[in-house]
Amino acid sequence: MSVRPPQSFRQSQQDRNGFNVLEYELMSERADSLGRHGLKVEAALAALKAWTSDHQSAEDREKLLNEASDAVWAFFIQREICGLRNNRDAIQRYGIPNEVLARLGAMRK
Repeated sequence: MSVRPPQSFRQSQQDRNGFNVLEYELMSERADSLGRHGLKVEAALAALKAWTSDHQSAEDREKLLNEASDAVWAFFIQREICGLRNNRDAIQRYGIPNEVLARLGAMRK
C-alpha cells in the first residue's frame, strides 16, 4: 500500500516550472535597480566628460572621477547580483575610461 502526501504539501506546477511570484518580483526589482545604477553611471560619466580646465579646477575633476568610480563600482556590484559576471561589455557600452576603472573599490580619506 502506498501513501500519498496531502495536496497541500505538494509542490504546485508553477514552482516546478520555475515561475514563482516572489522570484518574479525579486527579478523585477533587480532589473529595475540595475537600470537605475546604469543611469547614475551615465550621468557621472557625462559630468566627467563635460569637465573643462578653463572653468573648473583640478579638485573638481578629482571629485568627478571619484563620483564616477563610485557609480561604476555600485553598478558592477548590482550586475553581479543579477548574475552578470563579465563587465567587459558594460565597460565598452558605457565607454568607461581607464582612469575611472583604476579607482574602482579604492578607499578614500
